[in-house]
Amino acid sequence: MQTKNRSNSRGFTLLEILVAVAIFAAVGSILYTSYTGTFRTIEYAESQSEIYWMARITLERMMEDLESAYLPTGVRDMENEGDFSQATGFFGEDAEIYGRSADNLRFSSWEHLVFGAYEKEGKARIVYYVKEGEEEEGFILYRSDTSEFNDQPDEGTGGLALCESLHSVDFTFHDENGEFYDNWDSSVDPLKNRLPVMVSIELEFLNRSYPESPIKFITSVALPLARIEYDRRS
Repeated sequence: MQTKNRSNSRGFTLLEILVAVAIFAAVGSILYTSYTGTFRTIEYAESQSEIYWMARITLERMMEDLESAYLPTGVRDMENEGDFSQATGFFGEDAEIYGRSADNLRFSSWEHLVFGAYEKEGKARIVYYVKEGEEEEGFILYRSDTSEFNDQPDEGTGGLALCESLHSVDFTFHDENGEFYDNWDSSVDPLKNRLPVMVSIELEFLNRSYPESPIKFITSVALPLARIEYDRRS
């Protein structure tokens, strides 16, 4: 009996151990890939959600500002175009940073946001401008909102960051004849004393997962007062 037990109690062969290790390694690799893939998917979904949230808030804010844009009546009789362009009017500038579109926009609007108890709703000078982010390659879009009763800040200063991680910001301006412009200057002919009938906005956000394919959002905003002015002239 003892001899028989010794002959039947044997360990694993080297081949069996190698097969077991190979199977374990394969299963572990599959689990690790699935685990890391799940976290990448979650991280991508979270980043996408944040971008969509920023885009929605930004576009809604810009649409409300532009829909209330106007040209102050007093500027129509001003002869000094230098003062005109500094004080009021509608101005869209086609600009670039590192070869990417970084347009600026400034105009008068009724959409003054009130933050203090002593502030009043009403007319404001609104400026949108783009600056390079300090810690990343993405741009930051700023919105400056100054009551008409206050001094205007220096160009490219003041305001609050509206959204970040931008790849580009582009504005296109349309007149009543369907012509489009990369720049708009209401202080000089042929656009003097005129608002664009429509402004197209294109925001591109950095795509961390696919850098070569920025995430793009496009909308167009009609300016009601521009249409009223055009109908009046007609």
